[in-house]
Amino acid sequence: MDRATASTYTARAYVNPQVEFYAGKQSARNIPTPGVPGLLQHYAGSQTLEIPHERQLRQRVADLGRVGQSYQRDSEQLSVTATVKHTFYDALRWKHEVEQARQNLALVQDLRNRVEIEVQVGEKGRLELTRAEAELARANFMVRSAQINLVNAIASLRGAIAAPPDLPIDPTGDLEAPIRLPPMPELRTLVLRNHPAIEEANTALEQAETELDHQRSLRVPEPTFYGEWEKQPDLTFWRMGVNVPLPLWDRRKGQIADTQGAIRQSAAMRNQRQVELTAALERAYESYQLADQQATSLQAGSLYEAESAVDAAMAAYRFGERGIVEVLDAQRVLQSVRGDLLDARFARQSALVDLEELGAVPSGGRH
Repeated sequence: MDRATASTYTARAYVNPQVEFYAGKQSARNIPTPGVPGLLQHYAGSQTLEIPHERQLRQRVADLGRVGQSYQRDSEQLSVTATVKHTFYDALRWKHEVEQARQNLALVQDLRNRVEIEVQVGEKGRLELTRAEAELARANFMVRSAQINLVNAIASLRGAIAAPPDLPIDPTGDLEAPIRLPPMPELRTLVLRNHPAIEEANTALEQAETELDHQRSLRVPEPTFYGEWEKQPDLTFWRMGVNVPLPLWDRRKGQIADTQGAIRQSAAMRNQRQVELTAALERAYESYQLADQQATSLQAGSLYEAESAVDAAMAAYRFGERGIVEVLDAQRVLQSVRGDLLDARFARQSALVDLEELGAVPSGGRH
């Protein structure tokens, strides 16, 4: 951005005048009318006059470059913000995974302790305790695995926010509430009209078109006015004149053709940006809708059924109507449903962050 601003200063600068000074010694030759020997002094100056239209176009090209850089900066800010949010919610997700794994471990540990007591008093066989210990080992492994993923997620979050290595990070927060998305055509129009990447592409195209006019204007010669004063030992004189370059051989065909190619390239880049944003919007839109449906379905039905199945299996186990295998299976199903619900909720949040980055919904997810 600073370089683009500096280019506008360069474009506004006037051509500096040139000043000349010569001094020397004149000596006479042995001829019938020699010159008078003595000191020679020569002073001269020149100034190129810019064509006003060319100057305006040059400044316009520089100004458009600065505007394009500002749009690029806005796009980068959206990208950085989205990256930070993604890493934060990923760390928060694994924090919840650790909590759920620990809850499951506590339940399995309690069940294993009950089975051990029952085995000791002779109510259950040794096989029941073996099965409980195997499930306990599995629950411990799930806790450690979730902890490893949490450590990796926090490391990514630390890098995203450039936090000092000795600063403890404990992600805390809630997921944003679900929202009702507008129709896809409405969001597509909104994104393609307001996203900084499209504004940057449009500005680049306008800059290339203005540069074409600028290159054509440079074919008009810029005159340079010249004046000099000279003092010789026996006389003094001054002269004034104008120097006009004649565009006979170089009509700036190469520069004009290069700029025309830049126009076509900028138009292609704009079309590519539109395709990329449209594809990203459709992907985020569908991901949000599917994740929201999955989370709603799991929370309304499957989770309740899995919890009820665990309660029923535990009650039947206490009354001796079911074995420990049925209890462990029910607990395993509940753990799986809870994991699926957690995945769906965070997938919905991730899609919402993508929609915010695209400008389809404002930050915070609410209209």
